[in-house]
Amino acid sequence: MATEPVKDTDPTIGRLVADASRDISTLVSKEIELAKSELKVSFKAGGTGIGLFAAAGFVAVLAIIMLSVSLAYFIHWNGSGLSLHWAFLIVFALYLLITALLGYLGVKKVKQVRAPEAAIRQGKEIPSALKGH
Repeated sequence: MATEPVKDTDPTIGRLVADASRDISTLVSKEIELAKSELKVSFKAGGTGIGLFAAAGFVAVLAIIMLSVSLAYFIHWNGSGLSLHWAFLIVFALYLLITALLGYLGVKKVKQVRAPEAAIRQGKEIPSALKGH
């Protein structure tokens, strides 16, 4: 196995390290550009989705208003039922009951929220683990 003498055109270790560093830097910057372009598409789709959900919520509110009015007129039943003002008051009371029930259930659920105790405990153990204890 004969070794050939080093030529002036052969790369040096310094040049190889500089080339590798430049290539890694280019690779990282291209990966960041790719991630940015993917996130831009995701954010655009997410924004459109949020806008559509907001529009659906607005239409649902309009539907609830129409349901409320029609329910009150149903209770009134062309003058054969209760007076119109009592019919609207009954619908209002129904919505107050639904609101109270949803609020009660919401408070019960919020009281069930706890801190992530296992994750906190493990996080406190990390410094000692890094020190080798």
